[in-house]
Amino acid sequence: MKAILALEDGSWFEGRSVTTDGEAEGEVIFNTGMTGYQEILTDPSYAGQIVCMTYPHIGNYGINPEDVESAKIHVEAFVVKECCKTPSNWRSVKSLPDYLKEQGVLGIEGVDTRALTRRLRLSGAMRAIVSTRETDPEALAARARRIPTMEGQSLGDKVSTAKPYRLKGSTPEYTDLAQSPGWTGQGPRLAVLDYGIKWSILHLLEQAGFDPLVLPASSTAAEVKALEPQAVFLSNGPGDPAALQDAVQTTAELADAYPLAGICLGHQLLGLALGGRTYKLKFGHHGLNHPVMDVTTGRIEISSQNHGFCVDVSKLDFCETTHVNLNDQTLEGFAHKSKPIIAIQHHPEAAPGPHDTRYFFTRFRTMVREAAGV
Repeated sequence: MKAILALEDGSWFEGRSVTTDGEAEGEVIFNTGMTGYQEILTDPSYAGQIVCMTYPHIGNYGINPEDVESAKIHVEAFVVKECCKTPSNWRSVKSLPDYLKEQGVLGIEGVDTRALTRRLRLSGAMRAIVSTRETDPEALAARARRIPTMEGQSLGDKVSTAKPYRLKGSTPEYTDLAQSPGWTGQGPRLAVLDYGIKWSILHLLEQAGFDPLVLPASSTAAEVKALEPQAVFLSNGPGDPAALQDAVQTTAELADAYPLAGICLGHQLLGLALGGRTYKLKFGHHGLNHPVMDVTTGRIEISSQNHGFCVDVSKLDFCETTHVNLNDQTLEGFAHKSKPIIAIQHHPEAAPGPHDTRYFFTRFRTMVREAAGV
């Protein structure tokens, strides 16, 4: 089934659907990962985006239930050069096209992904429409120009959980806070504010010794404090951090009361709450091979990344840079000089990606222990 991908600048690419008839719209970005497509598809941080994979052959190891990062696919559409329909892997339970089709997500192949990636690198991430129904590229491009830009979009609250929960394997177990927060007593009580959290982050927080309870993005500082946590974690998520003004205010209030850590969007919210600013990157950082320097150790690390916005805390003399992106020198991590607050822009859970930065979770655990005087 013929499909057209039309960008707001008038350029367009032809491919074919490997899933179903339909249309999808959003900001089109590229991801340089050779593997990890299942984690990418189910990462809530990709909400509102059409993802193009730069590696030419995607889907060869199929889909399995262990590697999901949330309960469903969040990308608006999936674009590849060639999609494998017959996977080969002992963990595979279904093919990539079947997985996309089950959830009604448009997937297309046959697109010149090298040309698309080059255009996005030169011109930046753009609004786009994928369609099997409209055959006029100019009409689709005109419609793409009417799609809201990513700047100003509040998406973290839209992908957040509606009810508090604990994660057991790949199953959220919801809890009624009116009765009890249900702390297990295993490790520091950690309130996790969910703006689109990946489940692997929760697993690694538990492995680091925390007792995490996931809360809706709409939770107020007063509601968090009523649960008597010992630390607070701010999750990753999609959209423009500056559009989440309620979350910024909540973060500012919590920063005066608890040890805090944030990843990706959580990193951005912390930067804003402390008085910094955020700005849109040209085409974002999406992939598994981004070099980062931990300036506290001088070590060069390869990181997994997925963000379209960046933080600037350079004018905050009470914050210090802890990590720097070696490709473009953008901020990848910071810490408060006098408060127990740390944050990083990249993804230490490494799902998918290298494990170089997983020490962030134990570093957070050590910080919480020291703040408690233990």
